[in-house]
Amino acid sequence: MWTRRALGTAAAAVLSLVARRSQAAADPVHAVFVEQAAAMKRDAVAAGDQPFGAVVVRGREIVGFGPSRVVVRNDATAHAEREAIRDATARLGRADLSDCVMYSTSRPCSDCEQAAAEARLARMYVGPDATDAGVPRRSR
Repeated sequence: MWTRRALGTAAAAVLSLVARRSQAAADPVHAVFVEQAAAMKRDAVAAGDQPFGAVVVRGREIVGFGPSRVVVRNDATAHAEREAIRDATARLGRADLSDCVMYSTSRPCSDCEQAAAEARLARMYVGPDATDAGVPRRSR
């Protein structure tokens, strides 16, 4: 049975999550990066690929662009999130992206979240409302 304390803790956690999500959606800076991720999605679709897009951001600058390229490259690993990570590491000349965040048009698959964790991305924002998905988690 749930105790009052456990219910209070659970309610506080839910309210905290809702507040984080609302803050992300309300920030106009997020809107710029959400739109750029959506532009990557549109580029992917225009190229005949899957409808996913992502960008990696450092400060207020996009350092990695990632339209899905699974179909056009015939590469099952060319998901938008991984493409954005690959582009960012190439542009920055380093594998450590701990001072960067990712915006993705949808929640990344577990392998892409693993890649984001390995790149040490600080945070992920997903979907049209820039839902704060938190720090990427290792799946293994």
